[in-house]
Amino acid sequence: MNQFRFSRRPDIGDKVRVSFEFFPPKTDEMEARLWETVTRLEPLKPKFVSVTYGAGGSTRERTARTVKRILTETGIPAAAHLTCVGATRDEVDAVIQDYKSIGINRFVALRGDPASGVGGPYRPHPGGYENGAELVAGLKAIADFDISVAAYPEKHPQSPDFATDIEMLKRKVDNGATRAITQFFFDNDLYERYVERVRRAGIYIPIVPGIQPVHSFKQVANFSARPGTCA
Repeated sequence: MNQFRFSRRPDIGDKVRVSFEFFPPKTDEMEARLWETVTRLEPLKPKFVSVTYGAGGSTRERTARTVKRILTETGIPAAAHLTCVGATRDEVDAVIQDYKSIGINRFVALRGDPASGVGGPYRPHPGGYENGAELVAGLKAIADFDISVAAYPEKHPQSPDFATDIEMLKRKVDNGATRAITQFFFDNDLYERYVERVRRAGIYIPIVPGIQPVHSFKQVANFSARPGTCA
């Protein structure tokens, strides 16, 4: 687990609604630890949990297997991360159809990091979806999925300015995004100013703050130093 998010709703008083994000396990030992964590978190009744997708789609099969198990063995709504890196539109659409066939109707749609790793140069795959906005449109063309997208209180590192960055978010919303989940931050003023910016731009979907628990200072410092984390 590497991140959680929360949101408040006026009809539930002071109760906080959260979602949790998991890495797909790489070993049997890690899988056992993941399921211990899922069991401990289930009583919190999260709005949903999501399972990440490695750079270049490298964890695609493990992501699908983990999401399917959460759906079938718990009462927790589960979302699959999906990227458009390193694949044609037909290949991505086939993955979406596979997810749909096992009952997945929630996605976290991201452009994704290149196979070379976080911060590497991004080049759209020939014949593929060019960015997150196009991926959202592709998902909606297949079914009326619940779609979360990324947002950046400090601006995406590859965006030249905030106006360009927010215009990309608006394209995602216009194409059918349900909510935006922000990159993690440690200054609440950054988040509040960002929400003001997107509201002035006419974007009214929920902007859910992404929270990074500091269970390893070294790991958080490494995440913070990367120029394209969670692109």
